[in-house]
Amino acid sequence: MEKLNGITDIFFDLDHTLWDFDKNSALTFDKIFKINNIDIDLDIFLSHYEPINLKYWKLYREEKVDKASLRYYRLNETFEAVGHQISKEVINRLSIDYITHLTSFNHLFENTFEILDYLYQSYSLHIITNGFEEVQYGKLRKSNIHHYFKTITNSEQVGVKKPNPKIFKHALKVANVRADQSVMIGDNYEADILGALNTGMTAIFFGTYNEEIGGAVKQVDNLIHLKKIL
Repeated sequence: MEKLNGITDIFFDLDHTLWDFDKNSALTFDKIFKINNIDIDLDIFLSHYEPINLKYWKLYREEKVDKASLRYYRLNETFEAVGHQISKEVINRLSIDYITHLTSFNHLFENTFEILDYLYQSYSLHIITNGFEEVQYGKLRKSNIHHYFKTITNSEQVGVKKPNPKIFKHALKVANVRADQSVMIGDNYEADILGALNTGMTAIFFGTYNEEIGGAVKQVDNLIHLKKIL
């Protein structure tokens, strides 16, 4: 795989790219269901929750739901889907407990430390995330990767979410780097890849093979393979 030239700064997405959101989220639900005495099959719940959560995050990116609605309705819709009767009060309590306990678990994707150690020697590293500000910093600190990153740009700081060009331009400005010297690495084709490309950045897709990406965008399914590109 041909290496990228002229790159000085690397911008990472956090959830689903470095921080293993699905694994940590599952452990969090197991914990808060026990705390709140919710008797439900976790695997069945998660099989419905994960696509519902992605749907609501897409709506959130598109400014069609606000933060509070995302937190409530992703749970409400999942409990309805599995046929579990639950009160609005309990859903609200679970939504708070979920955010409170999410950073109790901080599993990272395979080779995260190895690739950050490698890239840190030659590049300036940064984060651009749509995640909630109060949670994202906790994830970075508690997973012991905060020190790798010179800047952290959060959508709540900027007032817009990826793929809006404003968040990428803000991140570039804070990092004091040009778009043509920068690469964005993320798992979401719309938010990370198209958002970066539309700002003049290079992009690398992280995830399993995706036909949408095509040959124009480099792609890795394990972070360690970034060594072949950067």
